[in-house]
Amino acid sequence: MSAADENLDVSEGLASIGEAARRSGVPKDTLRIWERRYGFPAPLRDAAGDRAYPSDQVEKLRLIRILIDQGRRPSKLVTRSLAALQAEFQVGAAERSAPEAWVIEALDLLRAHDVEGLRARLVATLHERGLRPFVIDNVAALSAAVGEAWIAGELAVFEEHLFTELIARVLRGALAGVGRGGDARPRILLTTLPGEPHALGLLMAECLMTLSGGACFSLGVETPPHDVAQASAAHRIDVVALSFSAMYGPAAARRDLKTLRDVLPPEVEIWAGGACPGLRGQPIAGVRTVPDLEAIEALVAGWRR
Repeated sequence: MSAADENLDVSEGLASIGEAARRSGVPKDTLRIWERRYGFPAPLRDAAGDRAYPSDQVEKLRLIRILIDQGRRPSKLVTRSLAALQAEFQVGAAERSAPEAWVIEALDLLRAHDVEGLRARLVATLHERGLRPFVIDNVAALSAAVGEAWIAGELAVFEEHLFTELIARVLRGALAGVGRGGDARPRILLTTLPGEPHALGLLMAECLMTLSGGACFSLGVETPPHDVAQASAAHRIDVVALSFSAMYGPAAARRDLKTLRDVLPPEVEIWAGGACPGLRGQPIAGVRTVPDLEAIEALVAGWRR
């Protein structure tokens, strides 16, 4: 992609593919795939021939992303109008229960750009409740509320990014205080595969796996399968744990998991979790799917048995 593609003047209501991806939360590769497969988005072209996305398309992409996170399929959403998607989102928001007071307070601090106040509130709740319930209840609920506020236009992109970084900082700080023996088992490698840039779910899983007595090694995001296999051998890994968001294509998830299974020794287990629909339904040979965060403790205990 050329520099013009990244630096397109957005004052005219157009966004480069990089800006469209940042504002919508839909990865650039996915934007290109949807364009070929569904005919949407339908970007314009600038003088250099690079993609330029009108603001209404970016807004529609934002709505599609949050509806996919709630279990809808992109093929059913891209053909609908922006107004229809907005109406569907509003109906879904009305049907969901009202957020708890703690979530409302945290959102207010985020909107007020009170970073230190929000950090202090998160840390206080972590200390009050403990790491496991904080991850399963508080972080999960607040992440969902931030996503909904963002898609409703109540939070800017930078505010969502700020929230994610702040939560990650708090969780990493809590992990540093968890005692782990040098001979802890299972030895778990955590990462995502190329095309999955979302890291927060992976960090939440790492917290719960560590609390359950596992020894965790994180490679961050978007690690190619052969690199995963090399790292697994180097660190004598027992389990490779992967996260797949709802934006990861179902067919791609199943294909990529099979590729990883082929390059890992049979004694190394693969655990895959997240909202990707490809993890549901027909089992994937040699892969154990994780239905939710609460299942992690039992998985670790089951490995030991």
